[in-house]
Amino acid sequence: MSTRLAVFLCAVAMPALSASALAQNVPATADTARDGTSAEGDADGLPDVTVTARRRVENAQRVPASLSVVGGDLVDRSYTVNTQGLTTLIPSLNYSSANPRNTAFTIRGLGSSVVAVSQANDGLEPGVGFYVDQVYHARPATAAFDFADIEQVEELRGPQGTLFGKNTTAGALNITTRAPSFTQEGFAELSYGEYNFVQAKGWVSGPITDSIAYRISGVSTRRDGVIDNVRTGRDTNTLGTQAVRGQLLFKPDDTIQMRLIADFTNFQAYCCGQVYLRTGTSLRAAGRQFGGPGGLAAQFGYAPASTNPYDRETDIDGPLGVDTNEGGVSAITDWNLGFATLTSVTAWRFWNWDAENDRDYTGLPVQLSQHIPSRQDQYSQELRLASNGDGPLSYVVGLYGFRQRLTGRPISIYGPAAARYLIGTTTGANNTPVPSNLLDGYGQDGRTDFRSLSYAAFGEINYRIVPAVTATLGLRYTQEDKDGYYTTTVAGGPATTSTALINARLGVLRPQSYEAHDSDGSLSGRGNLAWQVTGQTMAYASYARGFKSGGINMSGLPLDNANQPVLATAVVRPERNETYEVGVKNTLFDRRLILNLDAFYTKVHDFQATVVENSLTQTVQLRGYLSNIPEVTVKGVEADVTALILPGLSARTSAAYSEGEYSDYPAGPCPLEVQTAATTQCSLTGRRLASLPRFAISAGLDYVRPLADGALTLHVDTASRSGYNGDPSLSRFTYIRGYNLTNANIGYRFASGLELIVWARNLLNADYIQNLTIQAGNSGLILGSPSDPRTIGGTVRFRI
Repeated sequence: MSTRLAVFLCAVAMPALSASALAQNVPATADTARDGTSAEGDADGLPDVTVTARRRVENAQRVPASLSVVGGDLVDRSYTVNTQGLTTLIPSLNYSSANPRNTAFTIRGLGSSVVAVSQANDGLEPGVGFYVDQVYHARPATAAFDFADIEQVEELRGPQGTLFGKNTTAGALNITTRAPSFTQEGFAELSYGEYNFVQAKGWVSGPITDSIAYRISGVSTRRDGVIDNVRTGRDTNTLGTQAVRGQLLFKPDDTIQMRLIADFTNFQAYCCGQVYLRTGTSLRAAGRQFGGPGGLAAQFGYAPASTNPYDRETDIDGPLGVDTNEGGVSAITDWNLGFATLTSVTAWRFWNWDAENDRDYTGLPVQLSQHIPSRQDQYSQELRLASNGDGPLSYVVGLYGFRQRLTGRPISIYGPAAARYLIGTTTGANNTPVPSNLLDGYGQDGRTDFRSLSYAAFGEINYRIVPAVTATLGLRYTQEDKDGYYTTTVAGGPATTSTALINARLGVLRPQSYEAHDSDGSLSGRGNLAWQVTGQTMAYASYARGFKSGGINMSGLPLDNANQPVLATAVVRPERNETYEVGVKNTLFDRRLILNLDAFYTKVHDFQATVVENSLTQTVQLRGYLSNIPEVTVKGVEADVTALILPGLSARTSAAYSEGEYSDYPAGPCPLEVQTAATTQCSLTGRRLASLPRFAISAGLDYVRPLADGALTLHVDTASRSGYNGDPSLSRFTYIRGYNLTNANIGYRFASGLELIVWARNLLNADYIQNLTIQAGNSGLILGSPSDPRTIGGTVRFRI
C-alpha cells in the first residue's frame, strides 16, 4: 500500500473510529455539535443536514446522490472568504484562476479548465453549473465573489439537468443566501490582518409589515499585494471587493410567497501578475529558447527578478489592473397549490469586465498591453412544479429558457523586444533578416459578439416500489442555438515592403473575420435505484447521461502552414458523458457518526477543452482555442465522514481518490520538451488527465468549551492535494507539486453576542503553485501564481 493511500484511508477512518469508541458513554448537545449545516439538531447527536438538491427540502442522508454540503456557519468559522476557499473544504472541487475573468471550476477533474496560456474563451459553456439562489450564472468569472451572508453551499457531483434549469455535465455548485426574516436581527463583523487585510461585512433583517420582510447584506474586502514588483516598487495582486445584496420577502398567506433579490459587486485591484517558476527546454534552436548561453534572456541581458517563485517577486513592465462589476435582479415565487408547489424563477444578470495585462509576465517589453473589455447580459426564466406530500409517487417537472449576449473588444500591442522573442533573427525560406523593431507598436483591435439561446423541458419522477425501495427516472430535452462573430484588424509597427517580413508579422497577429453558428438538441437523463436498508443506512445505484451543447471559438483561430486561419476550428462539437455511480449513506451511533461512501465511473465523449498548438509557420506563435478530445474517462471513490467525538468536539473528513485519463486523444498538443518548429500534434492517448489530483483530502476539527459568560471556540481545517499536471500537453515542465494547507482560529464568544477571534490563514506558511502559464512564443519560460503567504489577523463579531 502506498504512503498516500495509507494517509487517505487513515484520514477517512479517524473520525469514524473516534465516534464509535465514544458513542456508548458520551452525551451530546446540538449546540456543541453544530457543523454549519442548515438545520437544527436534536439534543443527542449531530444536527440534520437539509438540502434542496432535488428542488425540495430533504435530509441529505435520504438523497441518493453524491453531494457535499458546507453550511453558512462553517463558512464563517473556517474564514472561507470566497468561492476559491471552498476547495479547502470540498476535495472533489478544483478551482483555477489566472485572473477573475479566466476562472474555472472542475468537479472530479471535469468541467472547463483554464489552460497554460490563461486564455478563457467566451464561446465555451462551463461544465460545472454555478447557481446562486436558484439563478444560473453563465460566466465562470461571476463565481469569483466574496461571501457575505451565505446559508449553505451544495456541491452536486455528476451530470445535472433533470432537476436544474441549466444542463451541466460535471456537476453544480448550488449556493443559497439567507432569506429575509420576520424577526428583527443583525450581524456585523470587522477583520484586520497582515498585508493590511481589512474586511467588513454584515447584515440586517426584519419585518416591514406582517407580510413583508427585508434583508440587506454587504461585504467590503481590501488587501495589499503579496507579490513585490521590484521594477516599480509597487505590490501586485491586491484585493478590492465591495458587494451589496438587498432582498424583500412578500408572504401574504401560507400558500404563496415571493422573494425579490437585487445584488451588485465591484472588484478593483492591481492584479494579476505571475512570477518566474522554471525554464523548460525544447528541441528548438538555442536562440529560440529562453534559457541557455545563447537564449533569449541572454540576448537581452535579462534575468528574472528571482528564480525562486516563493520570493514572490516580479519585474513586470506593463500595466496591470482589474475593474469588473456584476449584478442582477431576480424574483422567486412559490405557490402552494395543495397537491404540488409551482415555482417561478425570473432573473436578469450582467457582467462588465475591463483589465490590463502584461502577458509576457517579464521585465522585457515583449507585450506592452493586452486586455479584452467585455459586457455580458443574461435573461432566464424557469417554471417548475414539484409534488407535495410523502406518498409513494413524487415528481418535479419544469420548463427553462435562457438567453445571453456577450460582447468584447480584444486589444493587444507589442513592444520593441517582441520581434526577437516571437520571430527570431531571420524568417522565411531565404532567411530574411528581421529588424529588431519589426513588432514595436504592432497590435490588434477587434470586436466579438457571442449570443446563445437555450430552452428545455425536464422532469424527474420517484416511485416507491416497496416501502424500502424507490426508483427514479429523469429526462431532459435541451435545444441550444449559438452565434458568434469575431473580427480583428492589425496596425502599427514600422513600414516594410518585404513579403517575408509582412508574413512574419502576420504570423504573430493577423486580421481575422468570421461568423459561426451552432445548433444542438439532445435528450439526456438519469435513472436511480435507492434502498433504505435500515433507518440508518441507505444504498443507491445510478446512471446519468449528460449533454453540453457545442461551442464557438471566440478567441481567434489557429493558423495553418499557409499562415491562414483554420475555419474548420470555429465550431466545437457537443460534449456527452455517461456516469455510473454506487453509494451508501450511514447515520450511526445515535447520529454521532455520519459515514458516506461512493464510487463512480465517467466516460466523456468529445470532451470540450481549450488546447494549445503552435502553428506550422516559422513564428510558431502559441494560440489557445476550443477543441474536442475524443474520449476522457474518470473513475474514483469518495468519502465524507462527520463525527461528534465529545461534548463540544466534532470532526469531519472528506476524501477523494480519482484516476482520470485521455482514453482517446491521438492529436493533442505536444509537450514543450519534444517541440520543434515543425511539431504540432502528439498522441496523448492513455496519459493522465490534466488538472486532476489523484488524492485530495479535507479535514476539520471544531471545539466549543462553554464557560460562565460565554464559550471558548477553536477551529482547525486542513486540505491536502497530490501533484498534477497543470497543462493539457502534460509536459514535465508543467507539473504542479502537491501541497497541504492548514488554517486555524481561536476565539471567545460572549453571551451578549460579541465574539473575538484570532485567526491564521496558511498557518504553516506552505508554499505551492495555484496555476501556471506557458509563456507565449514557446520560449520555454514557465510562469506561476504562488500561494498566498501565511496571514494572521483578528476579527470582532457582534450578533443581535
